[in-house]
Amino acid sequence: MNVKVVIFEDNAKLLEAFSILVNGLPGLELTGAYLNTRDIIPHLKKNTPDIVLMDIGISPINGIDATKLIIENYPDVKILIQTIFEDDDKVFAAICAGASGYVLKSYLPHALLASITELTTGGSPMSPTIAGKILKLFRDHFHKAKLVENYNLSKRETEILKYLVEGGSYKIVAQKCGIAFETVKTHIKRIYEKLHVASMSGAVAKAIREKLT
Repeated sequence: MNVKVVIFEDNAKLLEAFSILVNGLPGLELTGAYLNTRDIIPHLKKNTPDIVLMDIGISPINGIDATKLIIENYPDVKILIQTIFEDDDKVFAAICAGASGYVLKSYLPHALLASITELTTGGSPMSPTIAGKILKLFRDHFHKAKLVENYNLSKRETEILKYLVEGGSYKIVAQKCGIAFETVKTHIKRIYEKLHVASMSGAVAKAIREKLT
């Protein structure tokens, strides 16, 4: 049984090239090819695709918003974003919108069948450079989220912790922050509680190890 493919691409020459490519590959069936995303839902209803190749810069509905719309109406359809962009924000937005893969257009001609095969077997095809960006984006995002969830340090507490890491005493911290000595002690007690440590050395070690300041 052939995998049904629909293409949305606003460059006429690329749309023709991708259409020829899909039609020429075994196990694939091109059921629709469009230069814009106008009437996208009726098109999908008519063509019932398994895979959608989606240009991220298409209009009037851009590829990211179109991906959201498709997922809302046809959650089983796999969407492969094809783009010339390596922009971090677009990569992250496309994945969050529900795209199953994200590849550069220059990558597709020699890897289309492999990408679609990966999609149909539950994988998430990505160009090598995009895969590297995704790993970094999610690693950084997870790290930041983890810090907020686990420690929830206030701006003042983070500032005080920074001075402690730099070797400042309670008195020096009070002077730099422009607050009373007793207030510093109160803040540091809260820092210990949030970081789950019992001493200044423990707080400093954790701050350095987890880059909290």
